[in-house]
Amino acid sequence: MEQITAADIVTATGGRLLCGDGQLPLEHISIDSRTMKGQDLFVPLIGEKVDAHRFIDQAFQAGAAAVLTSEHDEMEDPRPWIRVADTKKALQDIGRYYRNRLTLPLIGITGSVGKTTTREMVAAALSAGFRVYKTPGNSNSQVGVPITLSEITSQDEIGVLELGMSMPGELTVIARIAQVDAAVITNVGVTHIEQLGSQENIYREKLTIQDGLKDGGVLFLNGDDPMLKTTKAKAGCRTVYYGTGEDCEYRAEEIRIENGFPVFTAVCRGRRIPVALHIMGRHNVLNAMVALAVADEYGVDLNGAAEKLGAFTGFQNRQQIYERNGVTIIDDTYNASPVSMLAGLEVLRSMEGAKRRIAVLADMKELGPEAPRFHREIGAWLKEHPVDVLLTLGELAGEIAAAAGPSCESRCFAAEDRDGLYQAVKAGSKPGDCVLLKGSNSMKLGEVAARLLKEGA
Repeated sequence: MEQITAADIVTATGGRLLCGDGQLPLEHISIDSRTMKGQDLFVPLIGEKVDAHRFIDQAFQAGAAAVLTSEHDEMEDPRPWIRVADTKKALQDIGRYYRNRLTLPLIGITGSVGKTTTREMVAAALSAGFRVYKTPGNSNSQVGVPITLSEITSQDEIGVLELGMSMPGELTVIARIAQVDAAVITNVGVTHIEQLGSQENIYREKLTIQDGLKDGGVLFLNGDDPMLKTTKAKAGCRTVYYGTGEDCEYRAEEIRIENGFPVFTAVCRGRRIPVALHIMGRHNVLNAMVALAVADEYGVDLNGAAEKLGAFTGFQNRQQIYERNGVTIIDDTYNASPVSMLAGLEVLRSMEGAKRRIAVLADMKELGPEAPRFHREIGAWLKEHPVDVLLTLGELAGEIAAAAGPSCESRCFAAEDRDGLYQAVKAGSKPGDCVLLKGSNSMKLGEVAARLLKEGA
């Protein structure tokens, strides 16, 4: 935070200064007593199991400069204590207050699959013309977004924010805090269908990113998505479609895969830009197209933006490719949904020169009562596009193997048997093989990937 005092926090939250100097400058917000950066405002959140008010003393010992509280009415201390009714709401109020003081444009990104990669690619394209601030890690929640906003400085020229959601109404809250100038919806899948009930409900929730879209703003929509290709922005805002279809203002043509990496021509309102990506998967063509569309909207040279996209190589646990003892390992263990699992399998298929293709797939979570069907659909796809070896972890992933049938050699493991799975991959892979690891984060398949990378396949 820049030029924010304890008194400003009182104004933002409608709270009451119990003690301390209201003119004390504050530079950061922390919700964890163990991670102070200096001149922090500590916000003790009340969770289902832990009330962080119990860690206020630890926060001060770690260097906090001020604190919010909803559990104290009087206090004598030289440090500012600010009484609020609800610390979580107060944090959101601070984020909204700070956002109103910012003058740089913000782009918000949401969608069922690929938000983080799209965020990174949009930021990369924009970096050809701006100093870009982007959401760190996965700070895309009702708590994470206000903190993310508070870290933007006057040195930043444009911001790219990831806006997440898992429950009804959540994205509206986040969008109204962020107040973005442009919004991107990557796709409408079935992630969080367990909480939201249907894909139609997910679609409606994704559109609520517009609840915080400023008048005159731009809504970028995936023109290849069946539920988005006919959607229009709210009144007073423009709609821009990206994708591969003729109706898309920004579209990819002449797409091909070279050694697993997409190469294509980006047609951007009549201009033709060659693009060569260094992240795997045809699905990243769409991420690149919206990155170019956003960059063009903000006046960035498209050739420079394409060059920046070509330099982007992804990040940990998201289709990262390694080689150990002659075995190629694709670590895509960050998370999984039906769409992203098929995308991962397409990457595996695209690996030229692989002697054998081995798919190591774990359960996809949060898919509700239809979860077995979604897993069987993956298996049906594998039946038509077989790999050489299929190893599955978890009861739901067992449905993949059952539906794949005898099209490939397969073996299933109990959800807790990651050691057995590791041993099977290690013993069963040979130089020249390519191994894909893909599953929901809660299945901890990343531990298997880490062991393979450390100890060798």
